[in-house]
Amino acid sequence: MKGKNYKIVSLYSFFPFQENLILDLKNKLLEIENDKDLSGLLIFASEGINGTICAEKNVIDIVINLLNKYIDNRNLNIKVNFSKKKVFKKLKIKIKREIVTMGFPEINPSETNGTYIDSADWNKLIKNKNTIVIDTRNHYEVSIGTFQNSINPNTRNFSEFPKWVDDHLDTHLENNESKNIAMFCTGGIRCEKATSLLKKKGYKNIYHLRGGILKYLDDIPKAENLFNGECYVFDKRVALNNELEKGSYSICHACGMPVSIQDQKRKEYRKGIQCHFCIDQFSDDDRKRFEERQKQIDRLKVENNKIYQD
Repeated sequence: MKGKNYKIVSLYSFFPFQENLILDLKNKLLEIENDKDLSGLLIFASEGINGTICAEKNVIDIVINLLNKYIDNRNLNIKVNFSKKKVFKKLKIKIKREIVTMGFPEINPSETNGTYIDSADWNKLIKNKNTIVIDTRNHYEVSIGTFQNSINPNTRNFSEFPKWVDDHLDTHLENNESKNIAMFCTGGIRCEKATSLLKKKGYKNIYHLRGGILKYLDDIPKAENLFNGECYVFDKRVALNNELEKGSYSICHACGMPVSIQDQKRKEYRKGIQCHFCIDQFSDDDRKRFEERQKQIDRLKVENNKIYQD
């Protein structure tokens, strides 16, 4: 941890969250942001809390203590990482209908969900020939890293997952009674909500990876690691490698897709303007705007570097 000044905490908790308390907590966190160097993205809804915060350790401690008062000491499902730089520009707090959008209001993960599987037992479960493994993340996340032999639903967003279940899940289950269904995601929240959905639909033997990929990479030695590639994260780092350090991916600022070092060497790639994923998605006028935006970004970087050097 030497030289790493910022503590990054991903967290979520499903619990009944009253509207007046949501607003009260939001205001208190914004006060902390004004007084301290706190950044991140938090989502509040009547079903709970979800998000990631970044700050020095003493500030993180203050925030976690505050959150625990509002969630009545329920599990915050915390995953911890460290960075030399801030991974968010500022603190954003969004109030939504769901803390992770599925569009299936009749399920309640705080009351009904699948069986948690800790990192230590995950390998044994997914190696079992009677287990199907489902990646509940978006297609662009899966494209840069996933567990061996996992099923990719190829969804653009999590709200498409229920339809995939209805249209495709049974084709992967030879016998609903004997097959284990093991699901995972980045930090555990999407796969937990997915297990609640499947139980509502009558499926059995449903499991999900506690703490998600981030906890697994932190817990499991490299020699035993069954996760191939890098893990996408929703901050400036873009993706983390198996050591939970910033990986090799950047973001195409035109379309938002992760692009690897190899992708950036392709003839279609123009920094901030286009990549091979979006080569046919934008007009010439769009690209002129993107090019001007990139020039402004580059100028600001040069000016900031001069200020820092002076």
